[in-house]
Amino acid sequence: MRVDDIVRLSLRSLTASKLRSALTMLGIVIGITAVVLLTALGEGIHRFVIEEFTQFGTNLIAVTPGKTTTFGLSGATISTVRPLSLADAEALERFDHIVAVVPVVQGNARVEYGVKHRRTNVLGVGSAVPAVWKMAVGSGRFLPPDDQRAARPFAVLGSTLRDELFGSTNPLGRRIRIGGDRYRVIGVMEEKGQMLGFDLDDAIYIPTGRALELFNRESLMEIDVLYEAGRPVEVVSAAIRRLLIARHGHEDFTVITQQQMLETLDSVLDILTLGVAALGGISLLVGAVGIVTIMTIAVSERVSEIGLLRALGAQQSAILALFLGEAVALSSAGGAAGVVIGIVLVQLLDALVPALPVQLAWSYLGLAFGLSLLIGLLAGVMPALRAARLEPLEALRTE
Repeated sequence: MRVDDIVRLSLRSLTASKLRSALTMLGIVIGITAVVLLTALGEGIHRFVIEEFTQFGTNLIAVTPGKTTTFGLSGATISTVRPLSLADAEALERFDHIVAVVPVVQGNARVEYGVKHRRTNVLGVGSAVPAVWKMAVGSGRFLPPDDQRAARPFAVLGSTLRDELFGSTNPLGRRIRIGGDRYRVIGVMEEKGQMLGFDLDDAIYIPTGRALELFNRESLMEIDVLYEAGRPVEVVSAAIRRLLIARHGHEDFTVITQQQMLETLDSVLDILTLGVAALGGISLLVGAVGIVTIMTIAVSERVSEIGLLRALGAQQSAILALFLGEAVALSSAGGAAGVVIGIVLVQLLDALVPALPVQLAWSYLGLAFGLSLLIGLLAGVMPALRAARLEPLEALRTE
């Protein structure tokens, strides 16, 4: 039996029972559609999170207090914390290849203007925030480069906080109270939006030294370092580590490069995408069961046909190929339909819900279609083997 004969017979068998074939393909269609939708959501979230982190630039290094070490035993973790000081930040600022440094203290406090008040995020920072965090000042100016130990009581408002406290009134030069202390507003930041749920616009920026006093802290929460573009991050981070070890006596801090953060996020988000793809793949099993069931029924209904083919000289391999071809045709047709429907639904979601991050994951899409073919092949093996092993005389006798 020639290949074209096998293909023709397989397609004729499928079209002869259109409703049954369509219902059999339905499980594969639903499974592939689910994989396309879920992986599009996973890939969209992946890209959204990465874009959120890279909006502040890529040549950043964060230094945080404390160094965690383990002794090879589960749970045997010791954390040694030494304060990061303003002097540490100043030493880093004088270091070669460092463009700017931002000492950071964060907290929450009540901000008042006249009869209006609002609790908001208070960020104690240095004057280099616009350069380091890639944030622009909308009006006025940012905090001046004062000595943080005697910084003037200046404040810069986020755009949302400005609207809440001042409305259409120009806030520049106005006096506000933060946690009981008086500050003069010297600037308003341009709208920046949110980063992973943190509203950068609903915040107020004051000098780091003032924030340390406000929150009764002795140490910085973080030091953000902007280094020269093109400089190897490994060289810069190693130099920062050596400088702080020389100042502290030992490594009681953690240096985190943005590349490390992005690599960690990337691996976590890859696992998330793979997880949602696996959830969608579960429904493919339903389609596999449907193909096995229908092909088994088809073998039972076509015993006499198989006997006639064998009597006319068809080899076992031809019978095997005939039924495997039917199973693969069912799964491939269902897979193709599922891919098309999934792409259409993703495009609709993107158009109707722009805030929902969706992005077609073409690698997973191709993998899903390939998986549908494999399922058809595996699901058709047992029924096809059963058909191929029928004896011609016994098969003809069932007529």
